[in-house]
Amino acid sequence: MPTGTVSRLWRWPVKSMAGEELRALSLGPRGVGGDRSHAVLHEHKGAWRPLTAREAPRLLAWQAAYPFNLDAGLDPASPPHALVTEPDGVRSWRWGDPRLRSALERDLERPVRLERDVTGIPDVPGTVLVTVAGSLAALSAELGTDVDARRFRTNLQLELDAEPWAELTWGGAEIELEGGVRLRIDHACERCAIPTRDPDTQQKWPQLLRHLAAEHGQDFGLLARVRVPGRVYAGESVRIVTP
Repeated sequence: MPTGTVSRLWRWPVKSMAGEELRALSLGPRGVGGDRSHAVLHEHKGAWRPLTAREAPRLLAWQAAYPFNLDAGLDPASPPHALVTEPDGVRSWRWGDPRLRSALERDLERPVRLERDVTGIPDVPGTVLVTVAGSLAALSAELGTDVDARRFRTNLQLELDAEPWAELTWGGAEIELEGGVRLRIDHACERCAIPTRDPDTQQKWPQLLRHLAAEHGQDFGLLARVRVPGRVYAGESVRIVTP
């Protein structure tokens, strides 16, 4: 039964934009409150779909946050409109401001629309992305360079007394947190090309995905669902209960 602590927490208000590292998160049936509740849309094959860093890496340079609803103070059922800051950090706009759409269109060089859905717009609805610090360290050692955790857009990073990569076999296990929150692990997360983009420079690093595919079945991290909602705090204890 691996045990440890919650080492880091992140929330990503806008799909494919930079997010915010926090001291606490609110978790509920939809996942992390306010996580990916906004998306930039583009027209693709006659339909408007979420634009991601796969098609527009420049999105990663934009910063999204809830500056007046920090940490777990956000209501998961009714998250506020995100505040979005342009890459140079000079100007910010509240989501829905037509000036934000215009600024995005100029920077991304394409027509866009802005969508907001308080239930969330993740690739896998209702999930929380969990990673393990030991596996991140092992991946860095395998590749011979530090791998930034932000590449994987995780929500909860855990520090555990488990062997690196052991979590990839934990499907069906539960994550029990000190404060009473419980998550059930669905399965390992198969990674797409988004982690190959540096979160600061947007430079592409295809070797990362090739390595994951060759050595780890292209998996990194876990997708889990909330069984008992509540607040999670950085530093609180955690244990994994395997079937």
